[in-house]
Order: sequence, then structure tokens, then C-alpha cells
Amino acid sequence: MKELHLAILAKKVSLTGGMERYVAEVARRMLERGHRVDLYAREYDPELLPGASFVPIGQQLNSSSVLSALSFARQSASLLQGKCYDVVHSHERGFCQDILTLHCFSHRSGMARYPSWRIDQKYLSPRNQAYLWLERRQMKTTDLVAVSEIIAKDLFSHYHRSFGVSVIEPGVDTEWFHPAKVAELRGVVRKQENIAPNDFVVLFVGSEFRRKGLDLLIPAIGRGMRLLVVGAGERHAYFRSLAVQCGLAEQVHFLGLRDDVRRFYAAADVVVLPSRSEAFGMSILEGMACGLPVVAAAQTGVAELIVHGVNGLIASSPDQLHSVLQQLTNDALRRDLGIRARDTAEAYSWNRVADRYEELYRRVAVRKLQGDSSFGVCR
Repeated sequence: MKELHLAILAKKVSLTGGMERYVAEVARRMLERGHRVDLYAREYDPELLPGASFVPIGQQLNSSSVLSALSFARQSASLLQGKCYDVVHSHERGFCQDILTLHCFSHRSGMARYPSWRIDQKYLSPRNQAYLWLERRQMKTTDLVAVSEIIAKDLFSHYHRSFGVSVIEPGVDTEWFHPAKVAELRGVVRKQENIAPNDFVVLFVGSEFRRKGLDLLIPAIGRGMRLLVVGAGERHAYFRSLAVQCGLAEQVHFLGLRDDVRRFYAAADVVVLPSRSEAFGMSILEGMACGLPVVAAAQTGVAELIVHGVNGLIASSPDQLHSVLQQLTNDALRRDLGIRARDTAEAYSWNRVADRYEELYRRVAVRKLQGDSSFGVCR
């Protein structure tokens, strides 16, 4: 099979963060399959992907999120001009790519939630207009990849786009996140974290605490439960005070950002993600791969993988969280859900994700050779 020369665009490539890991895992497997990969990024550890070529993109106009996005789009487009790649694949808002992966809801969907009377925010905000301009440009990309069906539906709802759209969910390392391996770690980790053998441990993994619903989860923690919070979320003081107000100061533990999150899956009895808005939710898939029962909010992309009561539980509203957690104190229920959760996760390995992308890359490369698109012409 022909070796492909790929340009991959992402602000940051790392193993922390959902999008960042998605980029790294797919790029790694492309390298392993003999393809050439040039990474256009602002932050990248060369040791992460040996064999990849790094093209640095500077931190110009980085004082706000919209200026950062505009700067990245313009700089990457400039650097790509005149280059010849089989495929240019972007994970960021931009307008010079063959494939664009969408890791979040459209900006237009966010604006739809503004009150109708906030004309200044919806129509007069320079920030919103800049994002919408970028978004309209990116929607001209021939091939779009949504990381979940919920994102694909958002695309159709707000841009009437269904042609050229693929859904490729994130994957999971099914060998690293494996029931046997977390079982080996469980006793050691619980001892290190001063967790009693009979404590019922709820695990929350993620940053952006409010969006991911940490304030909805804390009040749902009952007697005999402990909540481990892994991630570098915002407003720590507020969430700590919320735990105190709920009488849970000794039961809620903020552990910060950790490199080896697997050890906390090993300590957990259930993984919960009660997000208000979530394109996917990789912590749930990782928990499933570990053979743990999981609870996801209905409005998360990962909920599409869950059959309620079969391989996990879905909380349709925050009011259900406490009762759902109480149900999961039943050992037999946790065991049955965990077994079927693992079965589901095995179908979502990173190798499967790489297979889907490699197939898409080859289709796009052939189409470009046939003259259907021309790299270097920014749309």
C-alpha cells in the first residue's frame, strides 16, 4: 500500500485532554503503519511521537480564545501554502484542510441558547462574529468528521450538512485500560489513597468542572461514598466550598491533573460524567474498558454507546444521580454492568479509529490525484 504524507494540525498534542489524546493516538498509529506525519502545532513533546516532524506554530494573538483561533488558522494556512501533502487533516477551526475533525458543538448552537432579547451578544459581539466567520469557512471543508452522532446531528441542525460527514468516535487503549490490570492495582492504590475496603468510590475525571457537571455530582454523594475528582478544573475554591456546604468535606477529594489516571480507575467502583454538554466523554469509555459500571448524562456523545441497565446507566436529569449511585452500591449489579461495559469497549480500540482514518485518508488522497481538490488552495 502506498505510503501517505500527512499534515496534521492541532494546537496541542499530548496524552492529557480528550482532543489532544485523540490527535496523538491516531498520529501514532499512522506512523506505525509507515506513513509520514508532519505535526503543525503550538505545543508538542517530540518524545511523544518519535518519527513525526514538528512544524511549530507560534503564540501570536493569544490574548483571547477567538484571537488564538484566528491566529492559528492564519498561521497554519500560511505555512501550508506551496506544500504538497496527500492529506491535510485539521483538528482546529480553520479553512485550509482536506479533512476537519469536529471535537465540539458548533458555535452557532451555543449562540442559540442565548435569550432572544440579548441582541448585543448574538449579533453585535465581535467575538461571536469572528467565531461564526471561521465556522462558515470550515464548513466548506469537503470531508468532515464528527466525534459522535450528537455532533453530526448538531452539524445538520445548524448547517444542514450531512454530505461528506463521517462519525469516528474516540478510542481507548484496551490493553492499558484492562480489568485484569486495574484489579492488580486496586488494593495498593486504595491503601495509598487511604480508602477503606468497604468505601464506595465514585470517580470523576475531567477539567472544565462546571460544564462537566461536577456541581451536579457533589450533592449526589451519599453516606459511605467517596468522590475522587481527577482533573485541573476551574474555580476550585467554589467546588471545595460546595462540598463543605453539602457536609462532604471529608468525602470529596480533589486530586488535580494526574499523568497515570489508570490508578484511579483501579480505586473506583463507578465512573460518572454528568456533563451539561459533552461532544463525547472519554473518561466513560476508559471506565468501560476497565470493566467498571458507568453513569453518563443523556446529553453526552458517549451515551450513544450505553444501553441503560445493560452496559451502564444513563442519568436523564441531575435529580437522578443520587438514586442511580445508590443502585450501584449493589455488588452484583456493578459486576454485571462492568462485564458488558468491557465487551462494548473492546469494539472501540484506537486501532479501529486508525483503520477508519486510514481508509478516509486514502479516499481523499485518490480524489486529490484525480483533480477533485488541490492542496494549497484555501477554501
